[in-house]
Amino acid sequence: MGQSALSGAGLSVKARQLWFTHPGHVEIREQRLPPLEPGKMLVKSLCSAISAGTEMLVYRGQLPTDITLDASLTTLQQQAAYPLQYGYACVGSVEQVGAGVDAAWLNKRVFSFQPHASHFIAIADQLLALPDDIEPEAAVFLANMETAVNLVLDGRPALGEKVAVLGQGIVGLLLSSVLARFPLAQLLALDEIGKRRNYAERLGVHQAFDSKSDRQIADLKDALKLPVELSATPNSGADLIYEVSGAPEALNLAIDLCSYSGRIVIGSWYGSKSAPVQLGGVAHRHRIKFISSQVSSIAPELSGRWDKARRFQQAWQMIRRVKPQALISHRIPIDQAADIYQLLDQAPEQVLQAIFIY
Repeated sequence: MGQSALSGAGLSVKARQLWFTHPGHVEIREQRLPPLEPGKMLVKSLCSAISAGTEMLVYRGQLPTDITLDASLTTLQQQAAYPLQYGYACVGSVEQVGAGVDAAWLNKRVFSFQPHASHFIAIADQLLALPDDIEPEAAVFLANMETAVNLVLDGRPALGEKVAVLGQGIVGLLLSSVLARFPLAQLLALDEIGKRRNYAERLGVHQAFDSKSDRQIADLKDALKLPVELSATPNSGADLIYEVSGAPEALNLAIDLCSYSGRIVIGSWYGSKSAPVQLGGVAHRHRIKFISSQVSSIAPELSGRWDKARRFQQAWQMIRRVKPQALISHRIPIDQAADIYQLLDQAPEQVLQAIFIY
């Protein structure tokens, strides 16, 4: 590649960008990107992952309008108003570098928290170089694996505990796969979609239950009871529960399943959705602890030892072990975006993880 490509002088490309135009509608727009300014790079996307939870809030018009899309990501600091771009899990290759950028970046494979687009411009601080042993379709799970790692850090599972994960979407499955490596007494999962429950058990969950079946919920409660001969006092319920279903009403089930002085970690972002939560009964009397977990920051009590670089390092390590690319069910050209969002909206049981390919 010639010196002009290295400097980016006078070079620009047309990017195909995904835009959410109003609830239930997306379109692909072509936008000519400006020539590179000093310190910037042009990245050609290889693949990007759809977040079926958060992006469905955008697609359905369920985002709160009084906060930014993400306060910690430069690309998502605008208000939630249509038309807007969204997405935060893009893997690409550096195609051009601007003046003052180390030429070693050229052709490097990178991850970036970028909306879905065929090309984008970024500075070095917005790019994470892929480890040599991790392929793009595995690396595209980095954002969700980082969330799973953060959930584990916030929940602090302990030796011999009984743990339940409500929701087995991609974040739930990745979380379950990490928790399966802990010496837990029980690891249980809930989801209404059978395909997800099957994957959860393959990833190491001891039992998976249908969250919409009264009979299976009763079986789950029985599974969480400690045999009388092992305890002089009642000790039923999960020590630790993760709510990652995206449904606020699931918090009532979490309360129902939680042990005395247990912890409920809320990892879902509900957007503008709400539901009555029963805090006046056992949630109060049983001294249940509610923990809000959000990946944009490190818990204050951990920040003296953990930072985002260490958390990314751990997320890469878990990607190596879990090999999450096996969860990809759909690979779609970005030009067919409308079809996959409609499928996610109307028949989510048919999609495990969808990615755009470029």
